[in-house]
Amino acid sequence: MKTVPFAGAAAPAVIAGMMRIPDKTDAEVRELYDTARAAGIDFFDHADIYGGAMHVCEDRFASALQLTPSERDEITLQTKCGIVPAEQMFDFSYEHIITQVEGSLKALRTDRIDVLLLHRPDALVEPEEVARAFDELESSGKVRAFGVSNHTPRQIDLLRTAVRQPLVADQLQLSITHSPIIAQGVAANMSGEDQSIVRDGGGIVEYCRINGITIQAWSPFQAGFFDGVFLGSPKHAELNAVIDRLAAKHSVEPIAIATAWITRHPAHMQVVLGTTTPQRVTDAAAGADVELSRAEWYELFRAAGHLLP
Repeated sequence: MKTVPFAGAAAPAVIAGMMRIPDKTDAEVRELYDTARAAGIDFFDHADIYGGAMHVCEDRFASALQLTPSERDEITLQTKCGIVPAEQMFDFSYEHIITQVEGSLKALRTDRIDVLLLHRPDALVEPEEVARAFDELESSGKVRAFGVSNHTPRQIDLLRTAVRQPLVADQLQLSITHSPIIAQGVAANMSGEDQSIVRDGGGIVEYCRINGITIQAWSPFQAGFFDGVFLGSPKHAELNAVIDRLAAKHSVEPIAIATAWITRHPAHMQVVLGTTTPQRVTDAAAGADVELSRAEWYELFRAAGHLLP
């Protein structure tokens, strides 16, 4: 498995998302975990809200696996906080961050969170509150690294006015077909073209590259914003024809080409898998080691319907 720079070290280019495991048996969770590890994935992504109620998926993961201390030391556990579904709001207050981390530690049966992300931007954020929470969590050893999810450059800059820890990751939606964070830059200055409209506050991909922030691509096989998978979809026939041809050329499954399109980018992104099908984990992870040529990458970009001026 290819690795990418992450928080001053290295991490796998593909990570396993645990959002869909609440109804899985212990054996199924263990099989998913073992398959991921065999594919070179030792990085597991959670969030406090995954599973329909607070900490459900975190608890299911830990309960099913019953990791020994040595096994726990072999993996990276990442979780998120900041969304409050019961009250339909976001909350980056000191109290909420501290409370949710304590809940995640308990659910995951661990003494530390390796990476904590702020899940979705809180319009009422007070950076000093976030900084106080981060300082306490870092000094106590309960969280080792911090980042964000779905944040724009300016929102990150606002946090950095008070937060002293490096923000090591920004988890963003990205796939071949849903790629405004890349496509808008390609069509820059094209008057009248929707693709040229800047929607992320000004070049989040470039911002992350400049500041050493790892982009984690969520929903890497989704056609749009929770709009179904593009792989095999008749709505994306031209794209799938190109994917199938490249899959045959590189001796991998089509899902690996969808992974490779993201990992080929020089921003050294991580792909967050959401599947709970072990074979799909294996097939998707193989894409990290496929090095698409520049021509192949752009062919996929064009086939997905993006404008190349």
